[in-house]
Amino acid sequence: MAELVTSAEVIAIAFTDGQYIEQSVISPCDIEAATERWVTPVVGRALLEAVAGGKYEELKEDYLKPVIALYTRLLVQPRLNAATSQAGLSVITTSSRKAVDAEARRELQRSLKARAKFLRQRLEEYLDEHKAELAEYDEKQNILKRCRCDGGFVQIH
Repeated sequence: MAELVTSAEVIAIAFTDGQYIEQSVISPCDIEAATERWVTPVVGRALLEAVAGGKYEELKEDYLKPVIALYTRLLVQPRLNAATSQAGLSVITTSSRKAVDAEARRELQRSLKARAKFLRQRLEEYLDEHKAELAEYDEKQNILKRCRCDGGFVQIH
């Protein structure tokens, strides 16, 4: 499948904290993994392929890119919190910065997850409102129509 969002777009959309992030940190594999895990089960492969093929520009720009970008950040953020080398895993420290504690990392992950879930819900609402126009969308394949986890409860529809 063609790339729906680039590394540069992921950084522009999901890393709005104001710090510089090198594009090579976000690989196409990261984007694909986030898409497959959190977006494909909602949208369906056929619709994603149609979008990748140039159809449904509004869906792509306003709904899919933000969702994919946020879930990609959610996926890569733990890797950004530490450095891996031949010597193993380490935390980079300098005289002007200090690594945050585990609680701050958990808070960031919760915040990213909440933002990503909100955007995915917004995407789902768009799909519901425009399903007649989206020939490739099959709402029966949308996992959120069958199962949803909210507030620690699993809801089966």
